[in-house]
Amino acid sequence: MQGSEPGGPGLGNTHFVDKHRRELINRVGNIGPILDELLDQEVLDNEAYNKINALPTNQEKVRELCTKYLNARMTKDIFYIILKKKEKFLIEELEGN
Repeated sequence: MQGSEPGGPGLGNTHFVDKHRRELINRVGNIGPILDELLDQEVLDNEAYNKINALPTNQEKVRELCTKYLNARMTKDIFYIILKKKEKFLIEELEGN
């Protein structure tokens, strides 16, 4: 079933978000709208949203998000779907690797 689920592309059971974590941390350009959508979809609560938003750089925000709040496959799937909308070209490039 590899590749058939959201975020399924990758090696075996390795989720796209896990496989490309370093690239996502370094290359997601505008994390604000992504955090907004994660809040709207209740992946983040207000406290987590505010804590992440208070960090000074996009890299720190994405690192905090990936490390502390995207632990379940479902939350990674939601993040992946949002990334496909908000960071389309980055995701297409990473999926090509």
